[in-house]
Amino acid sequence: MASKRITMRQIREILRLRLAAGLSIRQIRRSTKASVGAIQKLLVRAEELELTWPLPEDLDDSKLAQLFYPGTDTAASSRYQMPDWSETHQALKHKGMTKQLLWEEYTQQYPNRCYSYSQFCDRYRRWCRRQKRSMRQTHKAGEKCFVDYCGPTVPVIAPSTGEVRDAQVFVGVLGASNYTYAEATLTQSLPDWLASHTRMLTFFGGSPELVVPDNLRSGVSKACRYDPDLNPAYQQWAEHYQVAVIPARPYKPKDKAKAEVAVQIVERWILARLRHHSFFSLAELNQCIGALLEELNHKPFKQLPGNRQQAFERLDQPTLKPLPATPYRYVDIKSVKVNIDYHVQYQQHHYSVPHQYVGETLELHAGDSVVTLYFRQRQVAAHPRKHGPGMTTDPNHMPTRHRKHQQWTPGRLKNWARDIGPEVLRWVSQQLASRTHPEQAYRVCLGLLNLSRDYPAQRLDAACGIANREGLARLKQVKSILTSNRDRLPEESHTTVELPQDHDNIRGPHHFH
Repeated sequence: MASKRITMRQIREILRLRLAAGLSIRQIRRSTKASVGAIQKLLVRAEELELTWPLPEDLDDSKLAQLFYPGTDTAASSRYQMPDWSETHQALKHKGMTKQLLWEEYTQQYPNRCYSYSQFCDRYRRWCRRQKRSMRQTHKAGEKCFVDYCGPTVPVIAPSTGEVRDAQVFVGVLGASNYTYAEATLTQSLPDWLASHTRMLTFFGGSPELVVPDNLRSGVSKACRYDPDLNPAYQQWAEHYQVAVIPARPYKPKDKAKAEVAVQIVERWILARLRHHSFFSLAELNQCIGALLEELNHKPFKQLPGNRQQAFERLDQPTLKPLPATPYRYVDIKSVKVNIDYHVQYQQHHYSVPHQYVGETLELHAGDSVVTLYFRQRQVAAHPRKHGPGMTTDPNHMPTRHRKHQQWTPGRLKNWARDIGPEVLRWVSQQLASRTHPEQAYRVCLGLLNLSRDYPAQRLDAACGIANREGLARLKQVKSILTSNRDRLPEESHTTVELPQDHDNIRGPHHFH
């Protein structure tokens, strides 16, 4: 009976002291406080089993108890059939699957050797606690996709110049199957971020219900624990693919544990293997990443049956939503304010909007070929996109009678210019006459006239005089004249003065003999 009171920890300690340290039974008794008879019985049994120290790694406490006390758990093990908890864990990832249903199937399979429902749930929870931390979250099939960037970068060398750019590695992983996607982009900017998302969904062949990014600046305009603000273009991408974007909470790594593990795996199994390679194009790098990615997705799991590819085909693939007919094309979205000339500016080009929106803030959507403007989610203008400086004006946007716009007319601008000086009037008149529509010159004229707030009228008129004589039609050229004080130089200083050639301080050839 004494031996039955010995704990498994004591049994292991007795075996270590005898087999590894070589202590006598008396010495072991003083160390472990176990009886001499119990120690003798344990050591005799250890000799029969031919045990050595250290014990085999797979010899856990239950197996060790079976070796030294056969029959104690025999009745229990023969009485109950232990479910395959890894299969149970995988089955719970399917939509609509519950532990109650799995337990009912288990009782039908083993009607006389099954655990009760409460025991079934309790033993499953204990099994989950013994697994890795990343398995504690249960992810439904087709529900979540986690995305992030790797920390390490990969250098890409430009063949023509030798310039080295560090490529960023994007990683996406599906929650239920751990099916992984990875690719390299030159930057983490918003266009590259969204393009990686689009190619990832094409790789998966469908859309999940949720996408969980980190609080990356490209995707999240304002990080917040409870209500982060998504970038408008990211929202547009999500609407195109009918997915919901739920950023991980700041400083909460458990929210994106899948992404953290996937990034670590990609760094170890892909980037580490490419560290000695030199790449001269992004396409070459992505080709190598793609080959290693396929190998990674076919690599067997350590604690679960099968691999990522098989789990994806069994779990996520059947539940993903179909992709739209056309892939998402990046659209730059920004807020713009309508100037008094009823134009908005985007990348050095000006686009007109209906004149009644002067002073309002619009939302500009710039695609590859079209620039569209919205006011409170309603389209008010659309123009072909121009990629250089200039102005695009729709005649239909021209004002006829409108209170906001009537405060500025060509006559009012000329009267203001006349009050400053004749040269200013001449410069403003030339600006109004040089445009197809005078309204197109309102902004530059106002910019010049407003300089009278910073400079005296005489100086502004003199600067315009120099600009008129030299044909300088840009506002910044007039500003340059004022900031350099060129308008203050006397007229004769502009002519070349012939310096005298005969002077006492001028040396000639005869001084160097």
